[in-house]
Amino acid sequence: MAPSHSKPVAGWASSAAVRDRTIRGIISQLTTMYLENRTKISRAVYITLFVALINRVRHAIAEQKAASVREAQKRAEKVGTISSSEDDAVKKKKKIELNREFFRSLLRLLRIVIPGWRSKETRLLISHSFFLVVRTLISLKVAAMDGAIVKALVKGNGREFLMRIVWWMLIAVPATFTNSMLSYHQAELSLRYRTRLTQFIHDKYLSQLTFYGISALDDRIKNPDQLIAVDVAKFSNSLAELYSNLAKPILDMTIYTFSLSKSVGGEGVMFMSLLVQLSANVMRALTPPFGKYVADEARLEGEFRFQHSRLIDHSEEVALYAGHEAEKDTLDKGYFTLIKHVNYILRRRFYHGFMEDFVIKYFWGALGLLLCSVPVFIKLPGQVTMNMGDRTESFVTNRRMLLSASDAFGRIMFSYKEIMELAGYTSRVSSLLEVMDDIQNGHFEKKLVSSSGTENNAAVLKGRGKVVESKDIEFIDVPIISPNGDVLVKKLSFKLGTGDHLLIFGPNGCGKSSLFRILGGLWPAYGGTVYKPPFTDIFYIPQRPYLSRGSLRQQIIYPDGLRTMRAKGVTDSDLLNILRILNLEHLIELYPEGWDAEAEWRDVLTGGLQQRVAMARLFYHKPRYAILDECTSSVTLDTEKVMYDNAKALGITLMTVSHRRSLWKYHTHILQFDGQGNYVFTRLDAEKRLKLEDEKEDLDVLLRQVPEIQRRIEELTAV
Repeated sequence: MAPSHSKPVAGWASSAAVRDRTIRGIISQLTTMYLENRTKISRAVYITLFVALINRVRHAIAEQKAASVREAQKRAEKVGTISSSEDDAVKKKKKIELNREFFRSLLRLLRIVIPGWRSKETRLLISHSFFLVVRTLISLKVAAMDGAIVKALVKGNGREFLMRIVWWMLIAVPATFTNSMLSYHQAELSLRYRTRLTQFIHDKYLSQLTFYGISALDDRIKNPDQLIAVDVAKFSNSLAELYSNLAKPILDMTIYTFSLSKSVGGEGVMFMSLLVQLSANVMRALTPPFGKYVADEARLEGEFRFQHSRLIDHSEEVALYAGHEAEKDTLDKGYFTLIKHVNYILRRRFYHGFMEDFVIKYFWGALGLLLCSVPVFIKLPGQVTMNMGDRTESFVTNRRMLLSASDAFGRIMFSYKEIMELAGYTSRVSSLLEVMDDIQNGHFEKKLVSSSGTENNAAVLKGRGKVVESKDIEFIDVPIISPNGDVLVKKLSFKLGTGDHLLIFGPNGCGKSSLFRILGGLWPAYGGTVYKPPFTDIFYIPQRPYLSRGSLRQQIIYPDGLRTMRAKGVTDSDLLNILRILNLEHLIELYPEGWDAEAEWRDVLTGGLQQRVAMARLFYHKPRYAILDECTSSVTLDTEKVMYDNAKALGITLMTVSHRRSLWKYHTHILQFDGQGNYVFTRLDAEKRLKLEDEKEDLDVLLRQVPEIQRRIEELTAV
């Protein structure tokens, strides 16, 4: 029975052997045909790739043109200078992506941080690029040395092995030096970028009252301090890191791919590159919008920080209202909103990182092993016969270069997230620059909540009046607008000359502060004509004066510095005489440092002392006009008299907002608002007006007694 079973088995084995020989023969024939026509196939592959590249460039140019057309249409549709609540509801949040807007904004920022070819930043970039090339060349040399070391091991040649180790240690000296120089250049570039950008922003932010316009007239930037102090630093770090993280991998890929193509053939490298590109496109399509996530996280961080800053600024009011629980709820809500967003980003990074690591480390690694095995299993044209040591050296060298090339490509893929993060920081910083440009050009966007509806005041809000520099102050048909868009006075007209001291009073919200903001250049004139002196001829003292950080001397001469004071010919003795007028000379004696003493003056000085220091500041500057906004509310009548008498003696024309009757005698004109859109401007006879006011108060007292007198008469009549 055994022979009968052995025949089928033998037949099956024979047929399998025939099929195996047939498959091997087909593979051998295909390999032979490929090797014979290798040059033609390579040319065809290169031509195809070149045509594909040309087509892709043409398609990208067409997309950019279409994007520019759409952007032009959007700019044409944008009208108005101040947006109402309806306009803000229609606005959509700017999407963070790699589009024309991103490259336009990035180019503008690059022109700021790298101002020219002869700048130090350019020299640092050139030096950085040089060390990047050196490190790549050193990496190539190290790859070849690794192969030689392994070859010596396989051959069992101890002397050669030790010599290779010695050379390997020697090349480590320039390699480590190069790595240290690259880290230094990256950190130095980041610092230079931040310095340039911060200086540029400070110049714009602190010129033409832009810092005031951002906070009071425009609400597109919620937290400029966060943008200037934090986001600018993050943008600078991201930009410096991105150059190194992109330039080095691109350089590595180019050199390593060229070296590999000479060893394993250009076709294999091209085929593997196509597979890698295909998988990279799939990964890019599945990559979340990390740029938008980063921008949102920075915005939430800024809002959370602003809430804490706001609590510090209003800590006294919150304490008096016992509002700590309400503020805690607000802070907790802001924090947990931030944490919720951060956790969402972490989850998205987890899934994306899992996919990215699998594709880059393992899928591409398997492709690399197949590519490195080509010289071992396939004899390429022009390749000499290799022994075991040569094949090992070739495999190790190719493997090392392939790993480096794969790592470089992986870093390029990882850099997509870094580019998106850079796009987020670029969007926030460029938005700050755009808003500052708009404010300096007189364009404001603010969500208005008017009591009467902003649609009725749209024509007034969009209008602009004329501001003319003049010796005197004159308003001709100027509308007075409240911060929320209400028209408080449709047309205000009055004129003041030197020595015409003006007293302004009226109910809250009638337009007193708005008038001073227009006069001080803080707000635009929405119509009419304003004649006013230059900004340096008008000095403003609020009820709670601003005390800067610095010495006692600086509190008196603010905003001047010590050099400016010396240039004006003012000495410390002159300042001491000013303090004696206001009975403040004891402040010098309180501190051993005297004029150079520094303290948190807002906390050290009482409200009355702060108002007297502010008046000393007025006496130092001696402007032509002074706006005094309830600036004597915390001082005695005697001190008030000294303040006003000396101010008038210095030739300062006073414009006072106050309800204190004791101040009437220091003024010659009065501007009275009734809160209903009407006003009265006339000369002030203080003595006559005081008599009339006294008589009015007496009559008011009598009128309040009338109901009681009538009730008593009725009681007496009933009896």
